[in-house]
Amino acid sequence: MKNCQKTWMLAVALFAIAIALPTGAQTPEANGREGKIVLKEGTEVKLKFAQELSSKTASEGDAVNFILAEDLTVGNLVVAKAGAKAVGTVTNVKKAGMMGKGGELNVRLEHLKAGDTRVRLRGSKGKQGDDKTGQAVALTVLFGPIGLIKHGKNIDVHEGTPLTAYVDEDVSFPQPGPAGGQ
Repeated sequence: MKNCQKTWMLAVALFAIAIALPTGAQTPEANGREGKIVLKEGTEVKLKFAQELSSKTASEGDAVNFILAEDLTVGNLVVAKAGAKAVGTVTNVKKAGMMGKGGELNVRLEHLKAGDTRVRLRGSKGKQGDDKTGQAVALTVLFGPIGLIKHGKNIDVHEGTPLTAYVDEDVSFPQPGPAGGQ
């Protein structure tokens, strides 16, 4: 009889503890993620240049267009289809000079348009410090001085040239409905 009472009291105590704990502490809705899929920071994004770009003609502040080279997925769900547009900005440009000085062209990746969502991008896999502005992708070719009157080479990037970018921060997308379409 005493064993039965102890078991009953233990069950009541465990039930009371369970009620006292915040419900759903580990559930997606407690984290604001119910019905959402999350594209994680650091995810690799394969892009291609959507235009020609040259240190001879580019100016600082020019927009640079990219396209997504392959579907961007979370698990087996596509969050951005190949061909989606991405944007960057020319941050530094130097034309080729005399004495073999090569051109320089730096581009900062801005974002990828995935439906109605902007996915911030950066040029390196690892974050450095707390800088949230994205890291410039250097497209620099350096040629040492070959001769005093030798003219350096400009940086020429052809349309379709591949570039790997990375997601700059976690991004939530709505879970597709029962029809499974996005």
